[in-house]
Amino acid sequence: MIDAVAWMRKMAAALRVRSIFFMAMVALLTLQAPGVAPAQTAYPSKPVRILVPFPPGGPADALARIVADKLGQALGQPFVIENKPGAGGNIGMEQGAKAAPDGYTLTLAPAGNLTISPSLYAKLPYDPAKDYAPITVIATVPNILIVHPSVPARTLAELIALAKAKPGTLNYASPGNGSGAHLAGELLKSTAGVDIVHIPFNGVGPAMAGVLAGDVQLFFAQSSAALPYIKTGKVSALGVASRTRIAAAPELPTMAEAGLPGFEVTSWYGLVAPAGTPGPIVDRLHAEIAKALATAEVREKIAALGAEPIANTPAEFATLQRTEAARWAKLAREAGIRAD
Repeated sequence: MIDAVAWMRKMAAALRVRSIFFMAMVALLTLQAPGVAPAQTAYPSKPVRILVPFPPGGPADALARIVADKLGQALGQPFVIENKPGAGGNIGMEQGAKAAPDGYTLTLAPAGNLTISPSLYAKLPYDPAKDYAPITVIATVPNILIVHPSVPARTLAELIALAKAKPGTLNYASPGNGSGAHLAGELLKSTAGVDIVHIPFNGVGPAMAGVLAGDVQLFFAQSSAALPYIKTGKVSALGVASRTRIAAAPELPTMAEAGLPGFEVTSWYGLVAPAGTPGPIVDRLHAEIAKALATAEVREKIAALGAEPIANTPAEFATLQRTEAARWAKLAREAGIRAD
């Protein structure tokens, strides 16, 4: 009798094991069956926000809105712009870095904050190399050296001569400490041997307003902000800080042509997500942005800003960021440039 009871218990245990195995196999085969997918929420299932670390009105804001509109159309959810200006873009960049890595908070990141700021600040509230997942560079935007009409200089050589004759009397604007315009101004100081004073503003729009009002005399303004005022004569352009002349203003010499060989400071803007954002989300966002940037409509809008669409891959973006960061670190060290 005892043996029979033990045998029955063993049989019951074996049946339970077989039942569990059978149920697991059924579940696995169900997931693998054609047309059957595991239960999950498609991305995006709710609105996505894009943080812009500068005020409305500048090229960063304009590019973000172009991309947000197309992503919203393609993915069926609103992509909402949230402007987070302050501290040369560092406030918005910090918020983007600390957001949940779920694809619902993205950041329109300027080149300056990703590649220049680490060399200018002893401490940043974010780590550009570790805190973001690169998605794509949206566009590059050349910088143009402009001056207020009251400045008696219509060429770079005349400006340098004026600055040397009156050291410390000319000042230059930037959208904030650590921005490309800040570094361009410091690079002008070191390469031309002049003493000009940095005046940081809270974004491109306010910096341009300062130049138009005559509160500051110089500005390495992005082409999107500068070209309308150059054409109307409200500011004078002395050179383009890019490797070649730009199609939007082919009459303007490069800074190298105007007398400073090797002078190049080109801005670009990329879309990033918090580090740890799932790869499929990053890849889908890149694919949709690349499609949008390939359309004539979007390319015309970006060209109107004086910019050039890019749409490189996340891996190419990461390589560009590393290369540029190393370049600016070397220049900042050699020129002794610091923002704090």
